[in-house]
Amino acid sequence: MRSLLTAILGIIAGLAHGQEIITLTARADATQSYLLVKPSAGSPQAVGVLFPGGGGSIRLRMEGGRIAFGPNNFLVRTRTLFTERGVAVAVMDAPSDESSGMSDDFRTGDKHVSDIRTVVADLAKRFPGSPVFLIGTSRGTLSAAYAGRALGRDVSGTILTSAIYRQSAKRPGPTLSGFDFGAIASPLLVVHHRDDACRVTPYGEAQRLAGKYPLISVSGGKTPESEPCEALSAHGYLGKEEETVEAIVNWMLKKPYRSEIN
Repeated sequence: MRSLLTAILGIIAGLAHGQEIITLTARADATQSYLLVKPSAGSPQAVGVLFPGGGGSIRLRMEGGRIAFGPNNFLVRTRTLFTERGVAVAVMDAPSDESSGMSDDFRTGDKHVSDIRTVVADLAKRFPGSPVFLIGTSRGTLSAAYAGRALGRDVSGTILTSAIYRQSAKRPGPTLSGFDFGAIASPLLVVHHRDDACRVTPYGEAQRLAGKYPLISVSGGKTPESEPCEALSAHGYLGKEEETVEAIVNWMLKKPYRSEIN
């Protein structure tokens, strides 16, 4: 019942905030769709390309003339918190040839980078002059980091929230342990919850990057409503969404931001 209610609220929010599905021909054999959400008034001060975690498939679709999608991921459910602060967002879905969910090898490969490059170019045409940022959460940080490295100065920044630093026994594959973050030409921001209990996303690994890159550390929030590696927990900033997004947006817009959220 709760998940049904969340989905209904997501559809209502979509109507209220003027969301639309954009589908691009990314490669000869695949299309890439994203959910575009724009600020209600004026041109956006920035644009965020949002990469959900897991397999990255939010199942963007039309149902009964309305937009529907999986709503719970941290970056999906906070999309309007970005737009309320002047940032347009493109919530990425998995490409058509990976509709059941992207593997981590796909997320770190050339085809995915090509798809992301196509989306970034499309957003640059839609919002000329607005800086574009890549923002990933959990396994979505693989997409953001590898694309951030490949796209260089074509993007204005890369933001990693609840990043993957360790392998999972159930899902072995690439992680960001040993990744050359210095190869990302754009500014890099790291965001992590101190109480993230997911084994593959330990806060200590994010803390080790703090000497070289800005780190936003989050504490507190609501009692978890999901498993530790799922979105409705500290891993997904449950109960601290608004403060976390505000700090991220302020960093994007080069405003003072809170590096400690309690």
